[in-house]
Amino acid sequence: MSRRGMHDVVVAGGGVVGAACALALADAGLDVLLVEGREPPRWSAARPDLRVYAFAPDNAALLDALGVWPGVRERRAQPYRHMRVWDAAGGGELAFSADALGREQLGWIVENDLLAERLWTALPAAGVQLRCPARVQALEQDERGVRLRLDDGSRVEAAIAVAADGAESTLRTLAGLPVLRHDYGQRGLVAFVQTERPHQDTAWQRFLATGPLALLPFAEGRSSIVWTLPEDEAARMLALDDEAFAGELTAAFGARLGAIRPVSARAAFPLRRQLVADYLSGRVLALGDAAHVVHPLAGQGVNLGLRDVAALRALVRDAAGRRVEWSAPQRLRRWARTRRSENTVAAYGFEAINRVFSNDEMHLTLLRGPLLGVAGRLPPLLSAFWKRASGL
Repeated sequence: MSRRGMHDVVVAGGGVVGAACALALADAGLDVLLVEGREPPRWSAARPDLRVYAFAPDNAALLDALGVWPGVRERRAQPYRHMRVWDAAGGGELAFSADALGREQLGWIVENDLLAERLWTALPAAGVQLRCPARVQALEQDERGVRLRLDDGSRVEAAIAVAADGAESTLRTLAGLPVLRHDYGQRGLVAFVQTERPHQDTAWQRFLATGPLALLPFAEGRSSIVWTLPEDEAARMLALDDEAFAGELTAAFGARLGAIRPVSARAAFPLRRQLVADYLSGRVLALGDAAHVVHPLAGQGVNLGLRDVAALRALVRDAAGRRVEWSAPQRLRRWARTRRSENTVAAYGFEAINRVFSNDEMHLTLLRGPLLGVAGRLPPLLSAFWKRASGL
């Protein structure tokens, strides 16, 4: 711990991004305290978590560098080697292949609970101090650092505080960081399903007028679905019995993999765009969902958050190599500006795709399929698109 009992960093929020941030900054040589309201649930192989991510190679490399990724892969990380995207109105198809891109896989489908458990298991050995259960209640800051009051009655001090406490971040609010929100009027319905034909290690996505339907390959021949639907339609789907839901889902997917039947409970979450106008307020940084919430159609939410973490870790390591202060305002400002720019472009890009493909306007319907077909026949475009999505 630094002078007068101050930590270098206090991270508020111990989800996947917050725990990864604490671990990454400790790995970079900082004294880190993590504050979280509750420990993550224990991962169980017999009870898959409905929250899954299409995990990108650059973030797998980050967790590998932190010693976490091998434990994730040993337990359950389903690689996917292909991706196919098409429009229900017809036309061409967009297809990615690991072989064509010179990779073993395009990415992995990983459960949230597994990632969180492996990250938390690594915290003690990395020297991360933990205050749990505890939540931030009040913030004071000046040019020297931050002082936080927690709901367990304790106080902590640090040079920098990181708001990684989710979309409804308390620390972000206390820091006065303004948020721009847009409700899509949609919900993302998630469940595990079994398909009549094998998933072929392929991430499938079909665009419908009501929103995209994604089937992500999972272990033991199962798939995870993320189905974007208008709110009233999502409520209707949740109310159906399994047999009726199976019929609706199979039809929506065009029976591409034969009959589909659910093998888990269903859940749905509201979809919105939420962007923080600035990622930095004095000595407080915002990252992950505390800074940006995006449409799930490209599966990039947690990937963007972990790229915030990777960029912050790189900043600290670079400053150490140059023997300069990593938390100097101009360096933090540069990090905030770069991450905000990249995440904002991504958020509006996903939204544009959703708007173009999730409607029944005649002129867009006639263009969508052919556009996908043209893009699918241009290898340089496919490669460039995939490198951006995978962070390579």
